[in-house]
Amino acid sequence: MLLHWIWLAHRPGVTDREKARLLRHFQDPEEIFYADHQALRYVEDLSEKALEGLKVKDLRQAERIADACSREKLHILTYRDAAYPAKLRNIADPPAVLYYKGQLPDFDASPVIAVVGTRKASAYGLTTAKRMGYQIARCGGVVVSGMAYGIDGFAMSGALTAGGKTVGVLGCGADIVYPASNRSLFRDVEANGCIISEFQPGAQPSKWSFPKRNRIISGLSNGVLVVEAPERSGALITARLAAEQGRDVFAVPGNIDQPSCVGSNRLLREGAGMVSTGWDILCEYQGLYPDKIRRVNAPSRMTADEEEARQAARAAEDSRGKGKKTEQNPPQEENLKKELDKKAIDKKPDTAYSDVNDNSSSLNREERAIVSSLREGSRLADDVIAETGLTTGRFLATLTMLELKGVIKRLPGKRICLRERG
Repeated sequence: MLLHWIWLAHRPGVTDREKARLLRHFQDPEEIFYADHQALRYVEDLSEKALEGLKVKDLRQAERIADACSREKLHILTYRDAAYPAKLRNIADPPAVLYYKGQLPDFDASPVIAVVGTRKASAYGLTTAKRMGYQIARCGGVVVSGMAYGIDGFAMSGALTAGGKTVGVLGCGADIVYPASNRSLFRDVEANGCIISEFQPGAQPSKWSFPKRNRIISGLSNGVLVVEAPERSGALITARLAAEQGRDVFAVPGNIDQPSCVGSNRLLREGAGMVSTGWDILCEYQGLYPDKIRRVNAPSRMTADEEEARQAARAAEDSRGKGKKTEQNPPQEENLKKELDKKAIDKKPDTAYSDVNDNSSSLNREERAIVSSLREGSRLADDVIAETGLTTGRFLATLTMLELKGVIKRLPGKRICLRERG
């Protein structure tokens, strides 16, 4: 029976939607395997390409894949297995088979949040991704991502730092470490969650495989968080798929002058939930998972010296500018990761915002305007926008920087205030 599942999963010419229709029509893949052309004709909306692909009644490829899974210690999860995530099963084009390493979390009993974004992230994006991954895990969420450079990897690293469960969804075989420099992250995720792929062992990544895997990232999740994404980004594909699948979409406001934030800021204009902490996301699911979600006062910052982080990011960008491909040339990303991780370890604990006057020299004009408007106590964000005359986009970007600096904090009901003396 397992061989028939693998046979169906890798039928050329048969789309994932058509496989789902076949599984609704027939009892199991073995019945599909033995169905003749006339019986298959009764399945609604099967294309001629699909009918041709289903004519091949040969299990030798399936046997080779099963042998490879055994060698590589890959588990096989089929669409009808009890452990197959219900959220993923209910999308329009679920994978018939998943291959995985590690231990599957209980996707249906826990809040699952996908964190995605650009590979070429700014220092702000990377620190925010790590902080969000950390806070989501601390509040009881499972972090899902694509294990790419940049936002994906830093979000997963943050979740692992918090001792949480993480799931990496690959656009290649689950036995392939891609990108190669993520080997240590790959091992850590396997030990504290799992690596999942619908692609057979040994399958190499390709341009079409990454957009295809994105439907799994969103399909596994309750919500998708886009941390930083340019105008054209795979993260925006994941956000679109999430919306189509009925998932929530969240975004972190970014610098309006930063090209890598254009796409994620546009999501906010289109109605994505604006968030700045992991709790902003997890609180939406308290009613669904009351025994899993907890509010934890996680630190608002994962790194201390933003200027050093920016310098590290600029160094990485300079290295990219020398003609080296992002996916093929990891050293600059690794150096940046080490730099940020070092600051996360060495930084002093967050201190309360003790006195506006003591810290005003480190704030720019727009930051000082917001701080000044909050001297008398908490206020609605809309009132501060009206008083300062800032555009909504500039206000959100400035507010996020103030939060990262530990100057302000957000309150329920869209209110903000200065941090009090600790």
